[in-house]
Amino acid sequence: MSNLKDIKRKIKSVQNTQKTTRAMKLVSTAKLRKAEEAARKSRVYALKINEVLSEIAYKINQYTAVANESNFFNISKKVEKVDIIFVTADKGLCGGFNVQTIKNVRRLVEEYKSQNAKVRLRAVGKKGIEFFNFQGVELLKKHAGVSSSPTYEKSQEIIQDAINDFINGVTDKIILVHNGYKNMISQEIKITDIAPIEPPKTSDVKTDSLIEFEPEDGSSKILDELLKKYFEYNMYFSLVDSLAAEHSARMQAMDNATNNAKERVKQLNLAYNKARQESITTELIEIISGVESMK
Repeated sequence: MSNLKDIKRKIKSVQNTQKTTRAMKLVSTAKLRKAEEAARKSRVYALKINEVLSEIAYKINQYTAVANESNFFNISKKVEKVDIIFVTADKGLCGGFNVQTIKNVRRLVEEYKSQNAKVRLRAVGKKGIEFFNFQGVELLKKHAGVSSSPTYEKSQEIIQDAINDFINGVTDKIILVHNGYKNMISQEIKITDIAPIEPPKTSDVKTDSLIEFEPEDGSSKILDELLKKYFEYNMYFSLVDSLAAEHSARMQAMDNATNNAKERVKQLNLAYNKARQESITTELIEIISGVESMK
């Protein structure tokens, strides 16, 4: 009888878990629609501004002296110190979403260390911060509570320190890593070298689409403003893209958890019915045995 009570308690517990995971899936589905729309709109602007800066880098690198004067376009400089800014979620229960980002960050760290380059980590998101703190890895900057509600102002704050260090020659490269939204059921890791700005490959250059650029007085102000928008918006896009991917991953994880709970309830019901049948059979045998012994 105690076995039946235990199984019944387990069934109730799994059913309660199933209700929770189903509710979380519905919440993530609703949030995903809004986040997906924000990521889609941001992607268009981010791709265009990246394309413009890439073409400018191509034109500037034709003027070697100009390229060497600017840290932003000097791709020939030896990389001795790297800043890696990575974005993870503030919350869990989203499958391997955060694991994939952390895995790629660790790979990049090992890769640059093998090249005798010093790596500094700037973390965005509680899950990434908690992991590296547990591993005893030093984090230069920690930004918690940003991933779940990204804004352009927060993006400016995150990227500004890294850009200042790059301008002052403290670092030679800035890499942005996040797990981005691909579609409703999948995500993809995006690793972007945002500084220095690399020109497109010669084979990819379309001469008819290249903007006209000649270094002259007054153009530096326009270029500075464009660079400011480029860095800030790449940071902002990584946050909104990561948020959409997080909701997508959580929706999928909660759907799988709900299905697993449903299957577990079936198994427990079978076990309950089997145990109940065995209990009834045992009682019948005892009654029959008692009657037979009285004859």
